[in-house]
Amino acid sequence: MSTLFDLTGRTALITGSARGLGYAFALGLAEAGAKVVINARNVEQVAQAVDQLRAQGHDARGLPFDVTDEAAVAAAFAALDAQGVEIDILINNAGIQHRAPMVELALADWQRVIDTNLTSAFIVGKEAAKRMIARGRGGKVINIGSLTSEAARATVAPYTAAKGGIKMLSRAMAAEWAQFGIQVNTIGPGYIQTDMNTALINNPTFDAWVKASNPTQRWGKPEELMGTAVFLSSRASDYVNGQIIYVDGGWLSVL
Repeated sequence: MSTLFDLTGRTALITGSARGLGYAFALGLAEAGAKVVINARNVEQVAQAVDQLRAQGHDARGLPFDVTDEAAVAAAFAALDAQGVEIDILINNAGIQHRAPMVELALADWQRVIDTNLTSAFIVGKEAAKRMIARGRGGKVINIGSLTSEAARATVAPYTAAKGGIKMLSRAMAAEWAQFGIQVNTIGPGYIQTDMNTALINNPTFDAWVKASNPTQRWGKPEELMGTAVFLSSRASDYVNGQIIYVDGGWLSVL
């Protein structure tokens, strides 16, 4: 049974993985035996994350590029091709947040969030899938959604629209690529203790609301998403396709 979750011999690209949830996903997959490719725009942060993983005995390499730049994404995959690196698992994790009332939201800020959180998953996913299809041995694509794939909150309209789109993009990818042995699913994290949420964690009112509205009465931890990522990356999920798994402590289950 344990071999179902063994990722030995697989190579995973995780976007936005120099820190936060992305790094946790990379570490979880590496601990399950995968070779991991770390991505972010910041070259120094990528190198630091790679060094940390290698220091723990994992096979890691860096690939800095901007996930919103179609030409940069194509060039990055061409570089992997030239190095003989074949991506079996893709986790589209890169994301940003911008909080503002909708009536005050600039179009440029809306577009920036949509491009980073949604369009990038299409761009990177397409490049990865082309190669998975050509190789003929399938693959795994995991897109990172959110509680806002299902429920809305004030002041995060572009993020909500993007994460709702991620849920449906995963289903569209599954509909087209399942015939090639590619499974595409979404992970929907709840309120997790990450750099992106530092301001909220440090806000006594918001912190109290998160704890009061969640059955667990606490924030989630990045490492608590590792198991779901490993499951969706492994043979154990070969007949799971087009789904979204919320890892939220039960937040969406209560009123």
